[in-house]
Amino acid sequence: MPFRRGQHVEIYRKSEDESWEEYMDQYIGCHGIITDPDTAKNDPTALIEVSLNEKGTHRFPQDCLRVIES
Repeated sequence: MPFRRGQHVEIYRKSEDESWEEYMDQYIGCHGIITDPDTAKNDPTALIEVSLNEKGTHRFPQDCLRVIES
């Protein structure tokens, strides 16, 4: 399922992607809103920009994200 701008998501687990950095572990369990789904590339391995509640905006691999009800 492709992600869309404005969707509410949770960082629910550590990613298997090589772009996952150790510091990202602190964001597991955080909720946010997708601000840039990178749909122009149409690349399922592309990082997605997420604005996390009170933690700034970061780019995450898609396999650590899941859509939640807003």
